[in-house]
Amino acid sequence: MPEPLREPPALSGLPDDVLARRAALGERAAFVVIAERHGPALYRYAYRMLQHHGDTEDCLQEALTAAWRGLPAFRGDAALRTWLFALTINQVRTSLRRRPPATLRVEEVQVAVPDRSGPEQQALAAGLLAAIDAALAELPLTQRSTWLLVEVEGLSYAEVAAIRHTTVDAVRGQLHRARRGLEARLEGWR
Repeated sequence: MPEPLREPPALSGLPDDVLARRAALGERAAFVVIAERHGPALYRYAYRMLQHHGDTEDCLQEALTAAWRGLPAFRGDAALRTWLFALTINQVRTSLRRRPPATLRVEEVQVAVPDRSGPEQQALAAGLLAAIDAALAELPLTQRSTWLLVEVEGLSYAEVAAIRHTTVDAVRGQLHRARRGLEARLEGWR
């Protein structure tokens, strides 16, 4: 008697390199898992750089389209996440060249605070978040990008260096200057 057919393992449990190979062969379901897995981080990064939801959505769509087209040539020298961030950074640069970033309105900021906090704590949290966004917007793009990739997205110095085609020491220097710049700009919040 033939062995019963087993259901294939769930795609969401597969590692990135396997998903990338399957997507490179045209398996759309594998690419959907990649997009769902990494899309939120890519969106966060792009939004903090562009500060406009419409521009961010366009940028992310272009980056994911480039990823879909480029996966057959993806060799896996870097992690898939690193490669996706590199594509997103390129799209952010393109978008920034087309038009300067809009300023972030405080009304757009969503502040996560415990339910038990009062209006004073909410106002303080919203003010701090607005101050951080304003301070980030004043940083040079390279410093802002490096700070977001390391501090918000949790990429290692080596991953950021690979994305930026630079050295770990250059990333360390950019991050140091970004932290100093933010510290100076947020002096009043200490």
